[in-house]
Amino acid sequence: MAPLSSASTRPVEPGLVSRALDVAARLADDANDVIAATAGSAARTGGGASPFEWVRDTDATLERHTRRVLATEFPGIPVLGRGTTAAKDSTAPYRWLVAPVEGAANYVAGLPWYAYSLALMDDSGPVVGVVADPCGGQTYAAARGLGVRTDDGPVRTQHRHAPEGAIVCVEPVAELPWPGMTRFALRATAAGARVRVLGSAALSVTQVALGRAGAAILPSYSESEVAGALALAVETAAVVVDSDSGLPEGSLLVCAPALAPTLLSWLRD
Repeated sequence: MAPLSSASTRPVEPGLVSRALDVAARLADDANDVIAATAGSAARTGGGASPFEWVRDTDATLERHTRRVLATEFPGIPVLGRGTTAAKDSTAPYRWLVAPVEGAANYVAGLPWYAYSLALMDDSGPVVGVVADPCGGQTYAAARGLGVRTDDGPVRTQHRHAPEGAIVCVEPVAELPWPGMTRFALRATAAGARVRVLGSAALSVTQVALGRAGAAILPSYSESEVAGALALAVETAAVVVDSDSGLPEGSLLVCAPALAPTLLSWLRD
């Protein structure tokens, strides 16, 4: 149950970190502009093809742009998206993970809860990560050992110490409640917490990193969708627990350190 942290990961050459952070932030700004300008457009036009064709077009456009820039700036470092992490080049010391439009259903409907996520990873975890929140008008960026920043300056997180009053973000599996979700929600509510399903894994984990939410629970997730947010979580000392630490296969818990024992007991009960 030990959290991922900068102290437990290997150091990275500072020049690489600086360049990666700069390029990732620029790509996030590009994505912010594109996503903010197009969110909800398919729903407003009406008729024609499925509105999800629109998000696939935006997703593909941003992924091509991301790959093109990263290939120029960091030749030799593979860029992986959804569904490609299993085929990562095991001989490469680093890899980029990108989720161009994370929270697709919200994006299609124009609901303000979707993101762009990008992270540079090594075998220890996130090296650099960015999460762009177009509706919030913010890009959150983190680098190993350097904390979390926005355009307004450093982020200093105060994590919650008790379930009472905490927001617990949960995400369903294939739009359906996961086994045990109802029981978990009842226990959380009885303890004074509030459970919310928001529709974006990246932004749910980001809220924990920022101290706005006490926890994010993902019963199923794609590494590319949460890698940027995990970079933020690591740098704010959030606890990150996965199936290697006793949770069901493929699930993830990110939470305030003081809440971890209670939440784990609820999840395992």
